[in-house]
Amino acid sequence: LTPFSYDLPTLKKNEVRITITHCGICGSDIQAIDNVYSVLTYPFVPGHEVVGHISEVGSEVSQNRIGERVGVGWQARACGNCEWCLKGEVQLCLEVVNNGTWMPYGGFSTSIAVRGDFAYPLPEEMPPEVAAVMMCSGLTVFAALSRNCSSPALKIGIVGIGGLGHLAIQFAKAMGYEVTAISSSPEKRGEAISLGADRFRDSSDWGRLREFINHFDLLYITAHGGIDWDAMQAILKRRGKMVLSGFPQVNLDPTDLVVHELSISGSFVGTPAEMRAMLEFASTHDIQPMIELMPMSQVNQAIDKLRHNKARYRIVLVNDIA
Repeated sequence: LTPFSYDLPTLKKNEVRITITHCGICGSDIQAIDNVYSVLTYPFVPGHEVVGHISEVGSEVSQNRIGERVGVGWQARACGNCEWCLKGEVQLCLEVVNNGTWMPYGGFSTSIAVRGDFAYPLPEEMPPEVAAVMMCSGLTVFAALSRNCSSPALKIGIVGIGGLGHLAIQFAKAMGYEVTAISSSPEKRGEAISLGADRFRDSSDWGRLREFINHFDLLYITAHGGIDWDAMQAILKRRGKMVLSGFPQVNLDPTDLVVHELSISGSFVGTPAEMRAMLEFASTHDIQPMIELMPMSQVNQAIDKLRHNKARYRIVLVNDIA
């Protein structure tokens, strides 16, 4: 990334301008920088885990919001007219490509303009770097678990202990579930247990993993690759679920899927109601992401760490470029 100057976007009536103090780096920022899905144009300013203060409001937004500390996640707007918006499930808006916080310019900057109802007030006691991580990763994990789990007696496996997985362990444990961390990195065992996992299993050690055949109600897949899908199906109970928030290549034998009536689904960020519930839950249960702070001016070094899987587990940029 290189420095880029632009005129501030004119606020629409329902928008607010936020002076940015912190912005997290997410794996999807890297995908966007590389234009993996061929939906972006350049110049492009990434960043969608934003924390700051409202400095300007549109004519339809209350002046009382000026100075309010807020967070913004992946989604900064929605069309408001499609069937999903009308149901309140705005994360599935048919205008999804235009909804990202980086449209027109994202959070690796001094300010950002978003629709007012996508700028969320933050718990007073929540540090800004924690709030930044919660705006995307926290919401993604909380929504996936709360939508797919209905009983505190459930047995859950968290597959992949990284930016999402280390938060998923904490959320799932605080929700009252039996939590098993599953990772191809055995050196993460101690961290997984300290985060609240009841046990850890090396996903490459089938001898130990097979102890859990027909065990899990839910496997939450946060990893982006290296998954043994046949093993994952084997350790699920009949009618068990696999829920994906990562973007791994899926290649599985459908036999168990059919015979055991398993299901596999995706979960994408969350609704505004889920965002508000997540912030309250995270504050109440003291969910603590593992964070490395870096100045915004070192964004390229931060991106390099993330690309080489050296982030443990989230990097948050502190704005020093104003």
